[in-house]
Amino acid sequence: MAAKFASEKNVKFMLYEVHDLMSLTKLEYFSMHNKKAFDMILDAGMQMAKDMYYPIFKEMDEVHPELADGTVKVHADVKKIMKEAGEGGWISACFPLEFDGGQLPTMLNCATHHMFGAANYSGSVYPGLTSGAAKLITSFGDKELIDTYVPNMLDGKWQGTMALTEPQAGSSLADITTTAYPQEDGSYKIKGQKVFISAGDHDGVENIVHLMLAKIEGAPPGVKGISLFVAPKYRPTADGKLEYNDIAVSQVFHKMGYRGAPITELAIGDKGECVGWLVGKPHHGLKYMFQMMNGARLDVGNAATSIACAAYYASLDYAKQRPQGRRLGQKDLSKPQVSIIEHADVKRMLLQQKAIVEGSLSLILQCHKYEDLETAATDPEEAEKYNLLCEILTPIAKTYPSEMGIISTSNAIQCLGGYGYCQDFPVEQYYRDIRIHPIHEGTTGIQGMDLLGRKVVMLEGKAFKLFKEELEKTLVLAEESDEYKEYAALLRDALADIEEVTAHKMKVAATKGAEAFLADACLYLEMFGYMTIGWQWLLQALMAQKGLDGGKAKKMKDLYEGKIITCKYFFKYELIKAKALKIRLMEDDYLTAEAPASCFND
Repeated sequence: MAAKFASEKNVKFMLYEVHDLMSLTKLEYFSMHNKKAFDMILDAGMQMAKDMYYPIFKEMDEVHPELADGTVKVHADVKKIMKEAGEGGWISACFPLEFDGGQLPTMLNCATHHMFGAANYSGSVYPGLTSGAAKLITSFGDKELIDTYVPNMLDGKWQGTMALTEPQAGSSLADITTTAYPQEDGSYKIKGQKVFISAGDHDGVENIVHLMLAKIEGAPPGVKGISLFVAPKYRPTADGKLEYNDIAVSQVFHKMGYRGAPITELAIGDKGECVGWLVGKPHHGLKYMFQMMNGARLDVGNAATSIACAAYYASLDYAKQRPQGRRLGQKDLSKPQVSIIEHADVKRMLLQQKAIVEGSLSLILQCHKYEDLETAATDPEEAEKYNLLCEILTPIAKTYPSEMGIISTSNAIQCLGGYGYCQDFPVEQYYRDIRIHPIHEGTTGIQGMDLLGRKVVMLEGKAFKLFKEELEKTLVLAEESDEYKEYAALLRDALADIEEVTAHKMKVAATKGAEAFLADACLYLEMFGYMTIGWQWLLQALMAQKGLDGGKAKKMKDLYEGKIITCKYFFKYELIKAKALKIRLMEDDYLTAEAPASCFND
């Protein structure tokens, strides 16, 4: 029997009661769906997580991918995962009906991916990457590209990847040097090198389809010259066969965690025979890739949440079963020891985990709801509204779970004491697995600069204004309740602090320049994160209170009360940390920008 790694009850509470998943079915685009179907998908997802993903969670950590005979050998069950994900419609779940997809809300898909990631993060990435790559092709590729690649990708027969990063460029995509040379038949010969490509090669599928960034020979310098290409490991021939396309694995990285999925270095076109096909227009590659990248950033936040969730439930189970010590006032040693969950500091660590995990999941579901509303919108202004809301929240939804998830998972280890540091329990693996997420799909530094330098000022602050309007709806609702007025006031104060800091930073940008303006962007992102998760916790508490007041089923009573207590914990213990960040962000010295590199010489 699988250990508990996620709560389907909690997921359904968030989907149905907090974020009103069923409201989407009133929109024409999602009107073919109903609650019975949604419940069946959630139940099937949890069963799949228990039966297919979780049993190989530890094995995939212990059996590392290895390069042999030009192919990366991965756990044998990866082939099964891709087959089941394809045949079961999990890869194509959110694709439109015209591509034989399920046309399901991404909010629902996010919930099942949460279950898969909590059960086995490494195993869950293969279908997710493929879905994202296929979506890029259907969004911007021509009919021939779609017909050639997408069906096999959605069926789980071919793996999809994002091939962006290069050794000399890292996150600075302006500096990529992979080059595409035009051919007479409209294709391109591609030559270059890519690094840190997730699932960049493996024997669990028949082919690997890289969505690759490169610059067409003679293209403008910097990001304006980047184009997007489909470059498969094996190119399809006219007679339906596959032939090698001159993409070789030069290295498989051996990682701290997340070991069940290979991260590869690729040598492209060393023999001059790598053929690629342009996706969309020349020099629009980065714009196209950001569609996949923004989705991938939400996926990273969801994955970090899922790993931290599994660690939380492992530590919760241990805390309930482990007897140690007695209550502080109990001096009689003849009395039995109490379970460590009775100790205040253990409850503090469990509450922090719960606050981080469930606050993060709620925010990610919120973002996916905006994505679904944008997809279903028939009015361009409505579509823009939900796009902007998702845009401004994505850096937080990616970063807060990634950074705070590490702290949460560290707490899980701490709850187990010395046992937590040992391989006898899974929490040390969760800690290793989660550490990649502040790096994946744009580091925390990049997310901070994106939020402060772009998202809050885009379209003259329109996205920020829309976000504040969303927050106001929850504040008004909370202010109508005597019990939650206090928390509404704290959240309103946190929002006012963000507005004050933002105004100050705009003045810094105008008078001191970009270096000073963005020097502490990560602190701004952290402060914004506390306020945003506070919003999600207040929303959850209000819906839990509604459930209690409405006398809903007794089986929900503990969940509802747990939500309310955790909301209070977040406001009393976590949200107040934003005040210290405000103090620093309002100061007029720019230590990190101005400190000379020589200060690190010793």
